[in-house]
Amino acid sequence: MASPDTALPTLDGLRLTHWRAQARPDGVMVVALDRAGESVNALSQDVLIELDSVLERLAIDPPKGVVFCSAKDSGFIAGADIKEFQGFDATGNVGGALQRGQQVFQRLAELPCPTVAAIHGFCMGGGTELALACDYRVASKDGSTRIGLPEVKLGIYPGWGGSVRLPRLVGAPAALDMMLTGRTLSANAARANGLVDKVVDKAVLVDSAAALALKGRQRPFKQRFMGWATNTWLARQVIAPMTLKQVSRKARKEHYPAPYALINTWKNTGGGTARKLAAERKSVARLASTPTARNLIRVFFLQERLKDTAGRDHGISRVHVIGAGVMGGDIAAWSAYKGFEVTLNDREQRFIDTAMNRAGELFAKKVKDEGKRPAVAARLKSDLAGEGAASADLVIEAIIERADAKRDLYASVEPRMKPDALLTSNTSSIPLTELREGVQRPGQFAGLHYFNPVALMPLVEIVRHDAMSADTEARLAAFCKAIGKLPVPVAGTPGFLVNRVLFPYMLEAVTAHSEGVPGKAIDQAAVKFGMPMGPIELVDTVGLDVAAGVGAELSPFLGLPVPAALAGGAEPGKRGKKDGQGLYKWEDGKAVKPELPENYKAPDDLQDRLVLPLLNEAVACLHDGVVADADLLDAGVIFGTGFAPFRGGPIQYIRETGADALLERLKQLQARHGDRFAPRPGWDSPKLR
Repeated sequence: MASPDTALPTLDGLRLTHWRAQARPDGVMVVALDRAGESVNALSQDVLIELDSVLERLAIDPPKGVVFCSAKDSGFIAGADIKEFQGFDATGNVGGALQRGQQVFQRLAELPCPTVAAIHGFCMGGGTELALACDYRVASKDGSTRIGLPEVKLGIYPGWGGSVRLPRLVGAPAALDMMLTGRTLSANAARANGLVDKVVDKAVLVDSAAALALKGRQRPFKQRFMGWATNTWLARQVIAPMTLKQVSRKARKEHYPAPYALINTWKNTGGGTARKLAAERKSVARLASTPTARNLIRVFFLQERLKDTAGRDHGISRVHVIGAGVMGGDIAAWSAYKGFEVTLNDREQRFIDTAMNRAGELFAKKVKDEGKRPAVAARLKSDLAGEGAASADLVIEAIIERADAKRDLYASVEPRMKPDALLTSNTSSIPLTELREGVQRPGQFAGLHYFNPVALMPLVEIVRHDAMSADTEARLAAFCKAIGKLPVPVAGTPGFLVNRVLFPYMLEAVTAHSEGVPGKAIDQAAVKFGMPMGPIELVDTVGLDVAAGVGAELSPFLGLPVPAALAGGAEPGKRGKKDGQGLYKWEDGKAVKPELPENYKAPDDLQDRLVLPLLNEAVACLHDGVVADADLLDAGVIFGTGFAPFRGGPIQYIRETGADALLERLKQLQARHGDRFAPRPGWDSPKLR
């Protein structure tokens, strides 16, 4: 590539900071993005302004074709610079930023020569919108190539022309599905639906793109017909209501307005490109100013913070998991899937066999290439004798939630471990000070608390104690990053962060249920608030036996009474989802929720009874220093429980709603229902305001 200072004949006198331009012997100009000072390409406003200058010069003296690519090996373009959009929202200047992006990409679309996007690696958001403004798109068949429009996850939708161009290119149904879900496509999947014209090896990506610019390509008739037929006025009136119905099953409009706005704007806007771009810009600008967008962008940065706090040096290649129950077995399987050599131990072979079968199901689902599946499965080995502990770099204990049983295990296994190996517990609630008694190397002992289901839940709590070394925490954080999880360091007090915050919520739900409030009504109240799953269904999913164990550990610490359904443990065969019977009956993995009686009206304070105990304990956790700050608390609760992301986390919700108003409602519940609703310490903190 030419250096930024190189003056080329067709770009004479134009000094470039972020873009590089080089003319090929065949007359095609290669324009590569190499954003200055950054390891990843993103479309900031200065990058767009410079691109506009490049396009203006190309339009004056057009080459035979133009190929747009990345000068960075990390990928094509990650999208817009989200930090800038966060600032634009604060100043109310989102509309101007949207208009600039639209104008630049429209100038690209109108260049009087063929244009091709050469895509390798990630191509997200604004990067995909740039590619859509080109005449053609070529992608590398490298497995790392992913193309998507994930803006809906930030509470908006594509606003630089993507929602206008994609439906015309691939047909409205495929385009809406891609934008409404935020799903990414592989190069081959993008080729199949018409988004990409050609898939080639990375080594010939730019050459193939240049050849396509010179020769052109006629899109198949079926693709061209779908692009026209599914965007007519009549088609829009038919497709939009069906799509809205599908969306309403997954997201409430008052919680997540972006999918509804996208569908309605597409449905109601006809005419030419300029009119459609104006409608897109107006709609996205309105969405960007909503609390949902602000909070989802905040959640995005919380996630980035958790990723950035972890390094890469963990020194772990072999993992030994003790306990082949649901959690232990799934931790072992996930570690093997992510590339580690894993041995799985339990006291009986039948438990290991069950876990190995479940691991096979995970590998079948996750490893699409059947030829690679045996190698992945071979990384997970049954180990009834427990021999893997001697060669492991990391031992993860996931046995019964009893401190004495865990300590006995450590006394047995630690003498066999390597001197630099780490010993960890997947305990969900027992204080680390109780577990470390008798541990020979407490500096290398920690909690590593996963969440169920392991394959879906992104968070892992790294549980500290005062004798743990900083190196142990750093290695465990790096390990979490290596297996695709988000690490949050937490104090080793009972329940740590997530279970301590979640338990009062679940406990109050079971209490309400025992008082005669139907489970479906309780779950509906929580889902209406924005929780991904109702608490009665959650208790059954976790298991009444597990919930009872956590209750026994936490209720004395929190001073909360335990309802009879949990106090005595679970009845055999009625532990919840895993037994097919709990608070609900379960069929085919789904809860059977009896219909509510006709004209049934839930108690007016039901939602407050569920949510305020969770907020109350979140305040106490912040006050007690369970995590370092409010942002980490919000991140931990969102990624560990699924707490309504559009609300930004418990502390952010308290700030936006008003701490004083919520405190008054809490006191009203205390007067009405008892001292379990007494305000916990910390409500007077300036951190809540």
